[in-house]
Amino acid sequence: MVRVRFAPSPTGLLHIGNARMAVFNWLFARRHKGAFILRIEDTDVARSERKHMEQLMADLHWLGLTWQEGPDVGGPYGPYIQSERLHIYHDICRKFLHDGLAYRCYCTPEELEERRQVAKRTGKPPRYDNRCRNLTDEQNKAFETSGLNFTVRFKVPEEFLVFDDLIRGACQFDMSLVGDFVIMRSDGTPSFHFAVAVDDTLMQITHVIRGEDHLSNTPCHILLFHALNRKPPQFAHLSLTMGADRTLLSKRHGAFSLSEYRKLGYLPEALLNYMMLLGWAPKDKKERFKADDVIETFEISTMSKSSSVFDQQKLDWLSGQYLREAELERLTNLAIPYLQAAGFVSQDENTIDRAKLRLTVDTVRNNISCMSQIVQEVNIFFNDIVISENHIEFLSSETAQSILLSFYNEICKTNTLSPEIFKDTLKTVQKETKVTGKGLYLPIRVALTGREHGPELYGVAHILGIDTCKKRIERFLLVKK
Repeated sequence: MVRVRFAPSPTGLLHIGNARMAVFNWLFARRHKGAFILRIEDTDVARSERKHMEQLMADLHWLGLTWQEGPDVGGPYGPYIQSERLHIYHDICRKFLHDGLAYRCYCTPEELEERRQVAKRTGKPPRYDNRCRNLTDEQNKAFETSGLNFTVRFKVPEEFLVFDDLIRGACQFDMSLVGDFVIMRSDGTPSFHFAVAVDDTLMQITHVIRGEDHLSNTPCHILLFHALNRKPPQFAHLSLTMGADRTLLSKRHGAFSLSEYRKLGYLPEALLNYMMLLGWAPKDKKERFKADDVIETFEISTMSKSSSVFDQQKLDWLSGQYLREAELERLTNLAIPYLQAAGFVSQDENTIDRAKLRLTVDTVRNNISCMSQIVQEVNIFFNDIVISENHIEFLSSETAQSILLSFYNEICKTNTLSPEIFKDTLKTVQKETKVTGKGLYLPIRVALTGREHGPELYGVAHILGIDTCKKRIERFLLVKK
């Protein structure tokens, strides 16, 4: 059975670039009716925090991802938190030492750094020179009795290593350029290479799907799999996601953590859809789809070898499409916390006028790409508007005055301003003023909202109500009849 894993480090919020790796592992597992495993790599004790682990699990669940094995659901190959597996790494490390696959290295960090600098100056690769590999028995005993700290290094054979990547094809590495690498640090914690290989072996991972930044690590992992008497899993290295300037994705490109997108009020299905478009596209080239729509046709080999570019505008466009079609009651519920924080609606949800709120949300949904933007859009319904000097000058023109006056006179003839009545009123104003299109709508929009763009005017007027519409128009009438 196909078994894949997503193994984040709980050192901060889950960034969208890393979350994308989780998405494609999850999609691959579903495509092959396999298992998706969540494993927490927290051996960086100084930076790892429990709260980050809990947050990333909550964010992945919010995105719609579920796993068959993990810290919160257990499984047959646990624990699924590396800090709880230290005894396993120590046991295997001792076996490697006993079998001559690894050795103790007593080189200090200062000595290693000095040698790296020398190698750079002489044009040699800054690899470890393997000097502790060939210590004599006497030297080893002397170091052991001295009480010096040591790391444990794996003996790397000088050979060409070739493996087939499911996305990139044949990959070849000259291991003589690598040098013996650390598998156990001096503080007793395993290195990334060692912990990953041990866990993937014991958890019977069949496919490792990760970013291309790990491509150079793969030869070391394959050697460790061989030392563990395990056939290496198949590898697929996904291209990374870049900003528009072709640099690594960061906040300056508009890309945030999943938690931040969640707080901004993006719909999870929209974000999931967009993340699947980063480096892949379905056969029909559609840009809007649900995961269930593409499971049967997803092939990891069709992933792009080139870096994808994160486009915040495209995400906003896609998110807006989902908001337009979302169930209104759901959007209303999502809007309430933002409106409460802005002081627009009561903290007591039982006292909120749900009918009016639904109407308000429905009116502005076409103008937002995430729910947090609703505060700015609905401000015109809860607060008095502010008109700029330019707009005041615009509304003072002869044409604008004739339109406002005609509109005002017509709404004074009615007690309500339903969408139908509003549309009929505009037809009358059009006949009287002989102005059509934007020229007709714009003065009324600016007078009612203080803006040149926004939701459909008939919806705005209906929510504002007849009295508020009259008051706002009256402010700009220079001559009243």
